Amino acid sequence: MSRYCLKCGKSTKACICQWIDNLAPSVGLIILQHPTEAKKPMGTAKILKLSLASSYLFQGENFTQHEEFNRLLSDNDYQHFVLYPSDSSLSFSKVRQAIAYQKKVRIILLDGTWKKAYKIWQLSKNLKDLPMIHLPKDLKGNYRIRKAPSDNNLSTVEAGYHVLSLLEPERDFSALLETFNRMIDFQIKHMPPGTFEKNHS
Repeated sequence: MSRYCLKCGKSTKACICQWIDNLAPSVGLIILQHPTEAKKPMGTAKILKLSLASSYLFQGENFTQHEEFNRLLSDNDYQHFVLYPSDSSLSFSKVRQAIAYQKKVRIILLDGTWKKAYKIWQLSKNLKDLPMIHLPKDLKGNYRIRKAPSDNNLSTVEAGYHVLSLLEPERDFSALLETFNRMIDFQIKHMPPGTFEKNHS
């Protein structure tokens, strides 16, 4: 019997499948995950992949020649945006404008540390011509189990939640955060006594 869930990839005792709710947003998400992130037990990209029927999760570092990703990018029915804050990135009003013109939209998320996400951005030439967007700067993350450089550092699932909530405000995507919080609570509960307090002191 496998020690790991074949669906979520986590250890069977830490399986998150029981907390997953199936959601069907109009906006699609494409998650480009750095290989090192895939091995982390607290990775959150899988929550998005399992919850959202319109999401894709690809692993790699250089997606320039990634056949399936390029196939999605070549679909003229969709307009693609990269969630990547920079001096030239746009606010979400640009995406809302595309939706208002009846265009289908996919948002590309880079899953990894800032350093790893930057590596994906540097190597993947097919990202360079896509418009970049950024989330509002006042959002705060709740990744209690990991030390973040600042309060506004978001996990991938939190970023996905805010993306969808901003673009489809009439829909409720809080199930994504509920799964996220349940996963964190489970991990904290099974840490050796004092470990969580020590790491966050």
